[in-house]
Amino acid sequence: MKKNLIFILILIALAGLISYFLIIPKNGNQPSPLKSITAENSNNSLTPQNPLSQKTTSAFSEPISNALARITKKPFGLKVSPGSSPVSPEKFFGYHTGVDFETAPAEQNLEVAIYAICPGSLVLKKYASGYGGVAVQQCQINGDDVTIIYGHLKLSSINGELNEILKAGQLIGILGQGYSPETGGERKHLHLGIRLGKQINLLGYVQKLADLNQWLDVSNLLKQ
Repeated sequence: MKKNLIFILILIALAGLISYFLIIPKNGNQPSPLKSITAENSNNSLTPQNPLSQKTTSAFSEPISNALARITKKPFGLKVSPGSSPVSPEKFFGYHTGVDFETAPAEQNLEVAIYAICPGSLVLKKYASGYGGVAVQQCQINGDDVTIIYGHLKLSSINGELNEILKAGQLIGILGQGYSPETGGERKHLHLGIRLGKQINLLGYVQKLADLNQWLDVSNLLKQ
């Protein structure tokens, strides 16, 4: 009886040892499935980036609704004079440093919203001759420091405090009333200029074609 009991206990012990070696990995350094998944997720995770340091146009936004369709009179680089211009009356001379986004007849007595095209600081908001209300923003486009000029805005509508960071697509203000001091006596439209660098330059026209190299054509960015 005792011999049979001892024999049974030995069999149970052997079965336990066999199960242990079959189930447990022989290499104690082998990672568990949970650890492997965690490591894989860690290696493939994306680190959030500061929008101001991005070198792509992924954060670029339209300055006005249906923007490309509104470029009908003064595109980038157009040479104008009072005797040769798509608008009348014309009081400027030179090559157009920005892009003009026109408004429809039905919008003349409506509030037309203007938005920041990229993330960056609001560095100026003031009344300027030829513009009426103007806002200036600094940000980066494709890795380059740029200065954005939003002209012909209603000055009192310009949002944000100086040096406040505006997000791409954030409301900047509304267009001023056409042919009034709000637009510097000009028609109701948005003049948007993009100048390379951080120096503020409000010139809407330059006299030498080569000087346009200091400016970017916003319509090219809208087409990307």
